[in-house]
Amino acid sequence: MSRTVTFVIPFLDEAENIPVLYEALHRIMADESESAEFLFVDDGSSDKGPAWLEEQAGKDSRIRLVRLSRNFGHQVAISAGLDLARGDAVIIIDADMQDPPETAAAMLEEWRKGAEVVCAVRASRAGEGFLKKLLASAFYRLFRRISKLDVPVDAGDFKLLDRTVVDALRGMRETHRYLRAMTAWAGFKQVSIKYDRCPRHAGTTKYPTWRSVQLAWDGITSFSGAPLRLVSFLGVLCCIGGVVWVIDIVASHYFGEGQVPGWASVMAAVLLMGGAQLLFLGLLGQYLSRTFEESKRRPLYFVKSDSGKGGESEGGSRTE
Repeated sequence: MSRTVTFVIPFLDEAENIPVLYEALHRIMADESESAEFLFVDDGSSDKGPAWLEEQAGKDSRIRLVRLSRNFGHQVAISAGLDLARGDAVIIIDADMQDPPETAAAMLEEWRKGAEVVCAVRASRAGEGFLKKLLASAFYRLFRRISKLDVPVDAGDFKLLDRTVVDALRGMRETHRYLRAMTAWAGFKQVSIKYDRCPRHAGTTKYPTWRSVQLAWDGITSFSGAPLRLVSFLGVLCCIGGVVWVIDIVASHYFGEGQVPGWASVMAAVLLMGGAQLLFLGLLGQYLSRTFEESKRRPLYFVKSDSGKGGESEGGSRTE
């Protein structure tokens, strides 16, 4: 009996790229033994991409279009696709054509050999600036160190997941999602393959630097308490510094020429300590805010329309 592979494709205003990606995936899967499902997840698009997919779905029953009620973010859109995917394996791929669809063939070969997670690792990153590459490389290495998770360096969300792994991820319903780390945390047999990342085929990026920074922060705060430990360490240093300063003042009063009057040093100390306290409180507030958001247990997303017949998904709600 033939097995099925679901391609989960989150997109936002990618009308120029979707037809190219579909044709490439259609051509690739024609040479594979598995049957295919193309699950496009619209994360609040306002262009003609969804209309084109609806038209194509009438011609190709393998196309399934799920439209979310608004823009919930890239990680949530992927999660919606995982919730609704029917395949024995799932390949996550963005619609911008930066991740070459041809890599799917190598992923499927590793899956057939028994791999449960196949991560595509970027050997090169064409079209990206030096600073972004440097920051990304530094973040992955820092994250591996502080989280103690085996997250492949320079691997994004482009990967293959066995049905067993997909079911495990469906049970993880945290609001602030970092799927790369969630997959590593879940375990299972993981292998990596290298590929050369291409420049964007058309359009502009929907993931600017500030979104990457936000995703990195979500990953760190969701999988490590290192920032809190760092704050505690800095607090101890401030206390030691304060004690040393008091000893110096007392020693100057009794054995020196006395304190030199002046507000500059006093105000500098007050501002330094006040700023440090606000920083510490802000960091604690970030963790507390995440605890509050998780306690509300809201659905991760709402489905506006679904061309398939999958019914309601775990953690998501339908508005139809």
